[in-house]
Amino acid sequence: MASMAHKELATNETSWTFLTNHSHVLICIAKQPDIRLSEVADLVGIGERSVHRIVHDLESAGYLRVIKEGRRNVYRIDLDRPLRHPMEADHHVRAVITPLVKKSKVTK
Repeated sequence: MASMAHKELATNETSWTFLTNHSHVLICIAKQPDIRLSEVADLVGIGERSVHRIVHDLESAGYLRVIKEGRRNVYRIDLDRPLRHPMEADHHVRAVITPLVKKSKVTK
């Protein structure tokens, strides 16, 4: 379910955020590694197909591993991967994800 802040942002056509949808997807997965992608779509405010594409991007680039456990997927983030942009490449994913995941277990 989308938060009130997200709903307020959605109504403002000129709104923007500091983080990308890729970051938002990673944050959701860091908070709940066995989250369903439909839930991620609701939380981020994008379509489920977009979330699948983002997960594929992150997996292809080595930032995310998808592990099949029974009928569910569990996701593992490589927190030691460098950020992609040259201006941020000397920092790792951990620097972005860890502060934004409050009291949740951040898995590697």
